[in-house]
Amino acid sequence: MTARGTDDPAKGRDQPLATVGNPLPRVNGTRLWQSLMTMAQIGATPGGGSNRLALTDADRTGRDLFVKWCQEAGCKVRIDAIGNIFARRHGRLASSPPILMGSHLDTQATGGWFDGVYGVLAALEVIRSLNDADAQTDYPLEAVVWTNEEGARFPPAMMGSAVWAGVQSIEFAHSRTDKDGIRVDDELRRIGYLGEFSCKAYPARAAFEVHIEQGPVLELAGKQIGVVTGIQGVRWLEININGESCHAGTTPMDARRDPIRALAKLIPDFFEAVDQCKPLARLTIGRLTTSPGAFNTVPSTATLTVDVRHPDMTVLDHLVRTFEDRLEVNCKLHGVGFSIHTELKCSPVGFSVECIAAIDRAATRYGYAKMHMISGAAHDSMHLAGVVPTAMIFVPCEGGISHNAAERARPEDLEAGCNVLLGTALSLP
Repeated sequence: MTARGTDDPAKGRDQPLATVGNPLPRVNGTRLWQSLMTMAQIGATPGGGSNRLALTDADRTGRDLFVKWCQEAGCKVRIDAIGNIFARRHGRLASSPPILMGSHLDTQATGGWFDGVYGVLAALEVIRSLNDADAQTDYPLEAVVWTNEEGARFPPAMMGSAVWAGVQSIEFAHSRTDKDGIRVDDELRRIGYLGEFSCKAYPARAAFEVHIEQGPVLELAGKQIGVVTGIQGVRWLEININGESCHAGTTPMDARRDPIRALAKLIPDFFEAVDQCKPLARLTIGRLTTSPGAFNTVPSTATLTVDVRHPDMTVLDHLVRTFEDRLEVNCKLHGVGFSIHTELKCSPVGFSVECIAAIDRAATRYGYAKMHMISGAAHDSMHLAGVVPTAMIFVPCEGGISHNAAERARPEDLEAGCNVLLGTALSLP
């Protein structure tokens, strides 16, 4: 892709892209940081993080600010039926498919300043920098906000991109409820983001998502850029173990149908299975509840959520089958029943070779230390890769901490990732 602009060379780290012939076009790092800090105040938490759960008032305020900034940058904004936001900067070839750049604005309840929002505002900064240079690109560029990536309020995660890519139906997504029974479509309507455009994939040249790593790999390796070649698969399982309530003092141990007895052996079995698939396997038991939950009553039900991940589909399927086998054995041994519900099922994804190569070229061109890596976290790009050539760019976050108010990243690393995003978009043939 070519860009046309003025003849004044860019000078200094905070100078934006200036010329078509400039071998190192750069974004305005100071402006990017200021935009991030402004957005961080929306839903600010006492611990120094951000809480913009999907489709809350805080999410609406963040969306409104992003739309305002995009309109000020001359973008045409449209919103689809699941609330995804597309802000287009027209290219010289107006009818050509756009290059998509973006991520999400929603956070966890105890989220940080950079997860998702960095990818959105980096895309906006690329557009702003091109505007500063009066530079025209061949392909249109679109800064995108995908709705409800986190899934913290409305499971499952990555909802907006899943509907757009045809992985979920709009009817399914609209019908999802939060813990208070509030529907997605009702909240979209309430906050003014139930868009009129169909939520359906359209032709795009490529899609890129720049993101903090959310892990320690880049920091430990001393690398500034992660060239992400794919995303490991993930399963979310909700397991219910059903026994029988009885009095804690009067019922002998061998006369009980106690779901906790099965659970006590089950959890070590799960971790043992994952340990046999080191170092790439991941297991998290995020929620564990019992009912009725009284001190002096044997519970009738134990419920746990399981998040299991691996970049190899064969291994991931093996782990899930192992969990199911161990669940059946332990529940039968202790005379209790069980059920399993799959809440999320995402296969491992490999990214576009062409897009990976473009990121590689851009990182090399800027002289940033880089490495190829697999994403341990799921992202919207996982769904996009099924319908659009896609790849991701990672930058380090301090201590690998994310989904936490302590989430931090260095301004120079965020600027580096944004520069690579700009260089990648401009270098696509």
